[in-house]
Amino acid sequence: MNAPVRVEQLLPQLDHTHLDWLEEEAIFILRETVAAFERPALLFSGGKDSCVVLRLAEKAFKTRDAHGNFKGRLPFPLLHVDTGHNFPEVIEFRDRRVAEMGERLVVGHLEDSIKRGTVRLSHPLESRNGHQTVALLEAIEEHRFDVLMGGARRDEEKARAKERIFSHRDSFGQWQPKEQRPELWTLFNTRIKPGEHLRAFPISNWTELDVWLYIARENIPLPELYYTHDREVIRRKGLLVPVTDVTPAEPGETIETAQVRFRTVGDMTCTCPVESPASTAAEIVAETLQVTVSERGATRMDDRTSDASMERRKKEGYF
Repeated sequence: MNAPVRVEQLLPQLDHTHLDWLEEEAIFILRETVAAFERPALLFSGGKDSCVVLRLAEKAFKTRDAHGNFKGRLPFPLLHVDTGHNFPEVIEFRDRRVAEMGERLVVGHLEDSIKRGTVRLSHPLESRNGHQTVALLEAIEEHRFDVLMGGARRDEEKARAKERIFSHRDSFGQWQPKEQRPELWTLFNTRIKPGEHLRAFPISNWTELDVWLYIARENIPLPELYYTHDREVIRRKGLLVPVTDVTPAEPGETIETAQVRFRTVGDMTCTCPVESPASTAAEIVAETLQVTVSERGATRMDDRTSDASMERRKKEGYF
């Protein structure tokens, strides 16, 4: 009779050699980016991918003391676009993590764009996710950032699969997939004209599984939403919609409490959890080995409006 085996006992059997290669590539990209631009910034939302990029940035630009703690500060600020509809747990984690590290955080508030009149909502509970583009471009213009480093990965969604590691944006912040620059032999064209900027994606070649393997190996702190918890949800169009002030139940819908976790976090109006008992990074690795739907395909309402919804938003300047 076979004795039960904990998930943590199985993880050492996985070959982590590729993580070392991915880490080395990401650190190289981060250093190349900072060396090539005058005013870089790192996109940090408190999500798992941005937490991984933040750890990679620490390894790229900081030193360690005798106890293994990172010393010094990053040579660039962290940037987040707050829609006002972000999960409170994620905002609390973001602020606490930045304070612990002693880094500078720049926040572009969508509420400010609404007050300025550059963003107009059709109704108060409209999803603000797509409107982040305006607040982001306004923050870039205000702080004169010439490159933004982010945690987007090619395996997330079809449009992101078209991205280069260095993604060119014109003076309007727009992305043109047919005008992406070749990146042969790890040579990057970082030239830009006044008013233009680039987006750099150090973990482009990572998968969701790679991210969770790295989180487990590096013991990277994350918001608790990523792990199993009980939450009130509504089953709507094949998704579990969290019950919040901005996503209330509609007439005739039944509210239930389910054991869930989030595979990705974002605007509450379009981000859904999945049912899961996974309470550790190791257990999430085991789950991820079996999934057949990408994290955005399984959890994002805004990406289900059409096959080209993400590409349209990216052309307008989205992350």
